[in-house]
Amino acid sequence: ENQLRYWKQQLANLSTLQLPTDRSRSPIQTFRGTRQCLALPLSLTERLKDLSRREGVTLFMTLMAAFQTLLYRYTGQTDIPVGTVANLRNRQELEGMIGYFLNTLVVRTDLSGNPTFKELLARVREVTIGAYTHQELPFQKLVEEIQPERNLSYNPLFQVVFVLEPPLAEMDGWRISQLDIDTGTAKFDLNLELDERPSGIIGRIEYNTDLFEASTISRTIGHFQTLLEGIVSNPEQKISELPLLTEWERQQLVAWNNTATDYPQNACIHQLFEEQVERSPDAIALVFEDQQLTYKELNQRANQLAHYLGKLGVTAEIMVGICVERSLEMVVGLLGILKAGGAYVPLDPAYPPERLALMLEDAQVPVLLTQRRLVESLPKHQARVVCLDTDWEIIERQSEENPECSLTSENLAYVIYTSGSTGKPKGVLVGHRGLCNLAIAQIQIFDVQPNSRVLQFASLSFDVATSDWVIALCSGATLCIAINNALLAGSDLIEVLRDRAITHIELPVAVLGVVPFEELSTLQTIIVGGETVSVDVVAKWAPGRRFFNAYGPTESTVCATIAECTDSQEPPSIGRPIANTQVYLLDAHLQLVPIGIPGEIYIGGAGLARGYLNRPELTAERFIPNPFSNEPGSRLYKTGDLARYLPDGNIEFLGRIDHQVKIRGFRIELGEIEAVLSQHPDVQESLVISRSDVSGNQRLVAYIISNLGLEHTDFGSWRNFLKQKLPDYMVPSSFVFLPNFPLTPNGKVDRKALPEPEAINPELSATYVAPQTEIEQNIATVWQQLLHLEKVGVDDNFFDLGGHSLLMAQAHSQLREVVDRDVSIVEMFKYPTIRSLAKYLSEEPEEQSSVGSSQERIKKQKDAMNRQKQKQALKGKNKNR
Repeated sequence: ENQLRYWKQQLANLSTLQLPTDRSRSPIQTFRGTRQCLALPLSLTERLKDLSRREGVTLFMTLMAAFQTLLYRYTGQTDIPVGTVANLRNRQELEGMIGYFLNTLVVRTDLSGNPTFKELLARVREVTIGAYTHQELPFQKLVEEIQPERNLSYNPLFQVVFVLEPPLAEMDGWRISQLDIDTGTAKFDLNLELDERPSGIIGRIEYNTDLFEASTISRTIGHFQTLLEGIVSNPEQKISELPLLTEWERQQLVAWNNTATDYPQNACIHQLFEEQVERSPDAIALVFEDQQLTYKELNQRANQLAHYLGKLGVTAEIMVGICVERSLEMVVGLLGILKAGGAYVPLDPAYPPERLALMLEDAQVPVLLTQRRLVESLPKHQARVVCLDTDWEIIERQSEENPECSLTSENLAYVIYTSGSTGKPKGVLVGHRGLCNLAIAQIQIFDVQPNSRVLQFASLSFDVATSDWVIALCSGATLCIAINNALLAGSDLIEVLRDRAITHIELPVAVLGVVPFEELSTLQTIIVGGETVSVDVVAKWAPGRRFFNAYGPTESTVCATIAECTDSQEPPSIGRPIANTQVYLLDAHLQLVPIGIPGEIYIGGAGLARGYLNRPELTAERFIPNPFSNEPGSRLYKTGDLARYLPDGNIEFLGRIDHQVKIRGFRIELGEIEAVLSQHPDVQESLVISRSDVSGNQRLVAYIISNLGLEHTDFGSWRNFLKQKLPDYMVPSSFVFLPNFPLTPNGKVDRKALPEPEAINPELSATYVAPQTEIEQNIATVWQQLLHLEKVGVDDNFFDLGGHSLLMAQAHSQLREVVDRDVSIVEMFKYPTIRSLAKYLSEEPEEQSSVGSSQERIKKQKDAMNRQKQKQALKGKNKNR
């Protein structure tokens, strides 16, 4: 009874050791394995014995502490359980499964607080003596009592074993090869067995070959020996600071970050554009719908705007807001601001007025560029408004010559707002140097040529849009501006790619995943980013063209690493650092992690942003001094992203270490949504997490403890509340109301234990009305398949059911195949219920046309004719080529 009471207390709330493996763990544990040998030199063995004597511990305890330190450095966990063997008499006992378990103990050590190795030795001594004092309880009995319901993919209680056999004189003359009998099995994930010999310590690591590559275990042996050398040299050192990497690994990591390349370090991005104007003034720079501008014309218009802005006081470090719809004016505005010396602040017209107001208040822009039709919808602000359409008669009176500019590459180029965990968006300050480096690096990597045609897909409020326009306009290529990206995820996007003969496109992974496949002979290069790309997407789109996976937060000027992907079965990596960029994978104590071990991504180099606007504390927290550089002022950006180096130097992205997520390519701080929810008068507490639906897509789910209890049916009102304050992509798909949140044993909210919604979006209207007509049933069938719902009522709103723009694009594509009428995706957004959409589709074309004004009809007809002319011209041009 005393034995059982001790072990229950000792092993309470035991955590599973999360070793970094080369392959995913199977649902049921396998026992396929092999082993590798190791040998420690006699000099190291003697120093380990000397240390043990000085600290009053056995050699077993010293080596156990070293092994647990290695596991701590691999996993970051501070609660390390390791199995060992009590009263070991011979190797046959060790090999016997029954005897092994009957004599097995658990040494569970607390490594929290970052102790020195000497302090850790004292902890190991205490728990080891306790374990051996209570060794009489059979191991199987212990498992039944402690873990009656166990995970079959792991060993019970512990996943690794450490054994030190006592010296046996009759085995002195044996060689390692004679001692190493490979049975082809492995009882545990890792099993480190050491033997004392007169010539030094020898041993082996037995490992599961379904989890680990042989090269990984070879590196582990090197790390263990390096760690032991560091321990005997300085046992007073913190365990987080003890050396781990072999000299070969250190040299490799340095080589992989050796990315220094010539680029125009002292130039500004608009100056690179002006150089291109000199080289090809008559080449087509911009295309939008049926409009286009040559490089010379674009430069002249941007110059006129720059001179005008200069008279309004715009100069270096002055931020200028730009809130425009996709148009030629959009690019004229960007270049005009930069040429005046200012920094542009993109403001998406689709954002809720409250969010725009927060951004305008934070940036305090003295001038705001916009269009007349948007003025009424803008929130109150203090900026001088310049309408790029109706005010152009005044602007065009200015000089067409390049303005004189005293800017340097250190000056500010733009400020882009990203999601903020405090409930407010934060502005990232990006300079010209990083932008110039990005342009030169990506032009070279993506092979952008003067005859290339680059699609401007993303909204200006997302930094990938910056990549699009700089690689096009700094290389002499043509930038093709697409209409609103929310309308382009389906067949409409294919039409644009085909009709505009696009050669280069950069898309979020989620968008490319729903685009219907077409050969697209002109499309040479696809760049994806924003979230993990699947093997299936690469296999679908990579053949016959170049396919890149790009990674980089806004704080690193759009892109930090790039991988070129091929059609293979291996999950795509995020590649290596681009030119003049360094990427370090560090643990929680800013130590370099070895190859294969997860670490947080830290980014340095030319692309590093200045910091956050008006957020000095956050800037200091996320932009830290660079411990690997002697250059004054050198910094690293702490990304919060988790990754590991692959043996070939490429980087594998693993996820986040905090509560930031990527949904359809959008970067979202869950804390921002929670902060907005807390403003609702009925909310006591709220949590937002990202969950996968049955198709594997990520959705936002809000969990709420409400003052009104659990009776909530009007989910649309909750969404409407959030839509007034947040962009659509930040509004949760589902709302779950709970009496309280599940807690961990430590009293913290257990996010993993939050219940799943019955379906990802089960909220139907209070009174369900089944589809009646054939067209209603056809629409309902499409919606049910896409939203993974058993039934949908005719009055249920597509977006209230969890739909979003990408799903609407899929619905559009599928609906065109099952109904006789052609329907534009614009109308589908306009009629988001089955009843309203079916009514629209049932009307005669004449009835539909009478709904709009005569001016709207004339405009639509004119736009259609212009598009047809443009298509014919492009087809003729392609034929001539």
